[in-house]
Amino acid sequence: MINQAQLQGMTAGQLTKKMLNNEPIFILDVRNESDFNDWKIEGNQVKIINQPYFDLIDGVDTVLDLIPDHQEVLVVCAKEGSSKFVAEQLLEAGKRQISYLIGGMHSWSEHLEPVKIGDLKDGGEIIQFVRIGKGCLSYMVISNGEAAVIDAVRMTDVFADYARKNHVIIKHTIDTHLHADHISGGRQLAARTGGTYWLPPKDADEVRFAYEKLEDGKSIEVGNTRIKIQPVYSPGHTIGSTSLIVDDQYLLSGDILFVKSIGRPDLAGQAADWVSDLRTTLYERYKQLSENLIVLPAHFGKFTELGERGRVSARLGDLYKENPGLNIQDAAAFRSTVTENLPPQPNAYQEIRQTNMGKIIPSEQEQWEMETGPNRCAVHDA
Repeated sequence: MINQAQLQGMTAGQLTKKMLNNEPIFILDVRNESDFNDWKIEGNQVKIINQPYFDLIDGVDTVLDLIPDHQEVLVVCAKEGSSKFVAEQLLEAGKRQISYLIGGMHSWSEHLEPVKIGDLKDGGEIIQFVRIGKGCLSYMVISNGEAAVIDAVRMTDVFADYARKNHVIIKHTIDTHLHADHISGGRQLAARTGGTYWLPPKDADEVRFAYEKLEDGKSIEVGNTRIKIQPVYSPGHTIGSTSLIVDDQYLLSGDILFVKSIGRPDLAGQAADWVSDLRTTLYERYKQLSENLIVLPAHFGKFTELGERGRVSARLGDLYKENPGLNIQDAAAFRSTVTENLPPQPNAYQEIRQTNMGKIIPSEQEQWEMETGPNRCAVHDA
């Protein structure tokens, strides 16, 4: 047997930092082929191969020639156990720089990386939380000891810990729409911090809990400097989708507009009815906004959308030049684009919607299983 001290584990956070620093890494994914093809770790300097664990139980000879000798190698599985076993076999076979992903794809799916987007005009800042393995983006607006969290995911400890370390109190949590690809943590975060939970009322017809209505004409203030978060009704992804303008600088677009694509209208079974809403939002409502607003979406599709230090953002005026979803002038062609040949719908999206309505309360394990897989809120991949 090998010396157990030789076997090293790598956390999802450590892997994220390596990827954001463009450090090369070789990944051996030992999940089954269908799971691998559906969802895998991707990065600019990541090379990845798939060899199912069950093909390696009796030995790793079949992959030895594929494993580099002078590069960091990370073995990945769903939860950790299989990758540790395979990593041990590789070390016994003489390979070096071998580690395994602690917690497997489970931990990769749940890791959030905080990235500063920028400063606010009268003090304060806006932070983007990148859920790198799932493509979700959450935000914290901080001003004078107070904070608002927008589109929080269910790992609420991350937001609470960040607020505590930065000596701020979370006063508001806001969902730009009723999410279908991940379980919202907004309501739970508001409950644990004593904050107010906001949700667009047109998405809340079936919810089983109290909330504050997020709608045009209201302004949410954060801190004594009165950093305003102004709601902008922007239906299309859902009937209630509502964007936020923060500090006259940032447009939090929810799942309406992404850096490389646009939102899909079909996740509540209303695609035919919501196509015109989506087009009106993107081609009329957003057109009336300042081109200098920095768009901050609620998701990204591919690792290539991450910019400096992992930021996901773009100037609105630039998106009108470069985003293909904003340059379909024919209405019929637009309808076809957003209703036909769409990517697969998110895993368990109906159950996720019911969870976010408060209709069902799944266990922690069930919640992870419901969220397994990539982000699929866009019309097409980046």
